[in-house]
Amino acid sequence: MKKLVFLGLFVTLAACGVDGSPKAPESTPPPGISVSGEARMGVVTKF
Repeated sequence: MKKLVFLGLFVTLAACGVDGSPKAPESTPPPGISVSGEARMGVVTKF
């Protein structure tokens, strides 16, 4: 059991920084609420 925990910790630590150093986001959206999208409602029948 101890070996399994050690292996899990090792794999977790080995995966840190794989894709390079962390980078800040290029741009942040302005604060507030933004809602967009599309909604449809109806009844469809075939005769």
